[in-house]
Amino acid sequence: MPLTKTDYIWMDGELVTWDEANVHVLTHSLHYGCGVFEGIRAYATSQGPGIFRLTDHIRRLFDSAKIFMMDIPFSAVQIVDAVKQTVAANNLDECYIRPLVYLGYGEMGLLTLNCDVKVAIAVWPWGAYLGEEGTRNGVRVKISSWQRHDPNAMPPAAKGTGMYINSSMAKAEALKSGYDEAVLLSPQGYVSECTGENIFVLRGDRLVTPPVSAGALQGITQDSVTAIARDLGAEVEFGNILRSDLYTADEAFMTGTAAEVVPISSVDDRVVGDGTPGPLTRKIQDAYRAAVRGEVDRYRRWVEHVR
Repeated sequence: MPLTKTDYIWMDGELVTWDEANVHVLTHSLHYGCGVFEGIRAYATSQGPGIFRLTDHIRRLFDSAKIFMMDIPFSAVQIVDAVKQTVAANNLDECYIRPLVYLGYGEMGLLTLNCDVKVAIAVWPWGAYLGEEGTRNGVRVKISSWQRHDPNAMPPAAKGTGMYINSSMAKAEALKSGYDEAVLLSPQGYVSECTGENIFVLRGDRLVTPPVSAGALQGITQDSVTAIARDLGAEVEFGNILRSDLYTADEAFMTGTAAEVVPISSVDDRVVGDGTPGPLTRKIQDAYRAAVRGEVDRYRRWVEHVR
C-alpha cells in the first residue's frame, strides 16, 4: 500500500520535515535487522483525533526493546507525548502511526550492545489494510509453506523488524498464488497467526485464538477483541488450533491494528461457514469500530485524545 507523504516525522526528540527524516546507509539496523516497532491507529472522534490504546502499544514497544537488549533513550511517557505531538503537528484526524526503535550509525558487526539506540515516529493516512471489499465480505487465505519461527530461534513476544522477513515471504507467496493472506503454522504444526494479524476461530459457542507459545504476537487488537467478544457473551480462550480446525470452523476472522477485524471466507479453498461473515464476526466488527472512535462508554478508556 503506497505511502501518503505528511509534513513532519519525530526523530530523537525533535520534529523534522518528511524529506529530512533520513539515516546513513551504514545504519546498523539496515544491515542486521535489529529493531522494534509498533503499528498504532488514530481515529476521528467527537473530541478530535483519538489514539487507540496508545499507552499499551508503547508499553509493548519497550517490552520488545528489552527482549532485544535495546535501551530506549526516552521514557514511555515521553514517547506517548511524542506520538501525540506528531499527530497534532501533521493536523490529521485519522492516521496510522509507526514508532520505530533502531540501532544507528557508528558501529558495525553483529554485536549490538555498543550501538546508539535511535527512535523515530511517523504518521500518515492509511485505509483498510486488506481492502474495503475484504473487510466487508471476507478474504481468502492459504496455509503458507513457510513456518513461523520457533520461539527459541526468534522471540515471537517481540515485534522485531527483521523477524518480518518471515511474514513478507508468506505474504508474497499467498498473493502470487491468488489469495489475500497467509496463515503460518508453528514448528509443532499448530496455527500461529497470519502475516500481520492474529486469528480467531469459532466452533459452536467457543472462540479460540492461538497463544504466544504457538508463535503468535500478543496482539493489542487481539486483546481488545477478546474483551469485546466476552462482553457479547462469547466464550473466548487462548489455545492451540490445527489447520483442520480452520477448515471446519463456523466462523473465522483475523485482527490487527492495520487490518482491524477482517472475516475469513475460505482457507485453502475450503469455505468457512457459508462463505460470508458470520453473525458473531459482524457483531465484533461493529463493536470494534465504535470502540476505537470512543463511542462506547465501557471502552472509552482505550482512546487517548491528542488535544
